Formats: sequence, structure tokens, C-alpha cells
Amino acid sequence: MGCFTERRPPPARTDVAQSSGAIYTISLAGAFTILYSFSGTDGCAPRGALSQGNDGNLYGTTQRGGFGGLDYGTVFQITPAGALTTLHSFDNTDGSEPLAALVQGTDGDFYGTTSSGGAGGWGTIFKITPTGTLTTLHIFENADGAQPYGGLVQHTNGAFYGTTSSGGSSGDGTVYRLIASLHPFVKTLPTFGKVGTTVTIMGSNLTGVTSVTFNGSAAVFTVLTSYEITAIVPAGATTGTVQVATPSGTLSSNTAYQVLP
Repeated sequence: MGCFTERRPPPARTDVAQSSGAIYTISLAGAFTILYSFSGTDGCAPRGALSQGNDGNLYGTTQRGGFGGLDYGTVFQITPAGALTTLHSFDNTDGSEPLAALVQGTDGDFYGTTSSGGAGGWGTIFKITPTGTLTTLHIFENADGAQPYGGLVQHTNGAFYGTTSSGGSSGDGTVYRLIASLHPFVKTLPTFGKVGTTVTIMGSNLTGVTSVTFNGSAAVFTVLTSYEITAIVPAGATTGTVQVATPSGTLSSNTAYQVLP
């Protein structure tokens, strides 16, 4: 399967970006700019959305292409200025054809799936560091699921959840959980706001919360359920981690809360 051999013929185009795919930016006013054009060896046919890492760079996957004549897909990093680095080229034994976006776990690594490849060809789950060290976490065997077209989501309990499009006891797909030994955390909704904003904080076992702080500033809070509390961004709060103290320990937010002027 060559990088430039599409399963479905694309519309006739003459621009370079169409050959293997491209990454673009578009302003709120509609100004469109091609940020990067893939050539095949650095990836081909990007399918999933981009994920912004804590370092400000963007991370994604291509369905095909790769270094050394490999055509099983890649994982890449691209800066907001358009400098792209291919972090990993799949070789089929470690997966093939990633189709979904990556998710950055609370450990700073990125987690994703490949829709095929692995020992049986049913797909894999992997993690990759921002510098490109890839670890295969699970190889699907059809009985536990096959062809995970979708990506992963991380629950506030630390585990990852996802689906497969086929396999399982009925052959019609599965819903699975992956425990990666990551600690529980809390998530703020939204992730930014002004002083005085009421913020929803999602987590696990929050019934006995004793304090909530925004980058060290104590906030007034209300416990709604064991999974949800609300808090008001306090005066003097600055951008940083939200921490929630519970009887079993302190939970930190997975991303910094941005305090707006």
C-alpha cells in the first residue's frame, strides 16, 4: 500500500499539500494558511485532530507514510511556527494506521491507538513521550476488541477509556478500560476565567473536600456530588494549578487554570 495510493480516489487537485496531506491554520476572520505539507516519508494522510501539549507544541498522527519506506503511519510534533518533527514511524509490529487524536496524560506523555497492526493485526494502544520514545501498552487480540478507530479519554480516576469498532464476544466491538498507573486528578470546567467566576471541578471521591485553592489562593467551594464541586475564583488568584484537599489526599488539576485579567 503506497502513500500516494488512496483507497478512495480524492478530488483532482494540483497543489502540493493535497498529495500527502497538510496542517493549516485559519484565523477567526477566515485567513487560511498552510502551516506544513507532508511529503510521505514524514507522514501521509493525517486523520485525527491535533492535540496541544503542555509545552505549547501540537501533536498528531498520520494514517500512513513514514521513514525508511515504511507506510504504516507516524506520530509527529509541530510547533506553532510550523517546524515539524516525526517522533515515530510505525512498523506494523508496534501498530499501523493510527486514526484518532492523541490525548496527553497527567504524566505528560501522549496516549493513542492504532486501528490495525500488532501481532494479530487487530490494533494497539500506545504511549509516546514528547521526545519520541514509544511504548506499546496493549495489543488487541480480537476477543478483547479489534480495530480501535477512536482515541482515548482519561477519567479523573487516572484510567483511560476507549472503544473498538469490532471484536469482542459478539464481534460488534467493545468498550474498554486501560489502567496505566496514573494518579487521580481533578478537571476544571472551564479552564480559564476571571476572579469571581464560578468554576465546576470534576473528580472522584470529593464528598469530604476540606479546601480548594487556585495556585495557592483559598477559594469558597460547594460540594454537589462525590464527583462534582463548584468553586469561585478568589481575589488574588493567579494562573496555576487548582488543588482540592480530600481525606484521602490532595488532588491537582490536570492543566493550569488561566486567570484572566
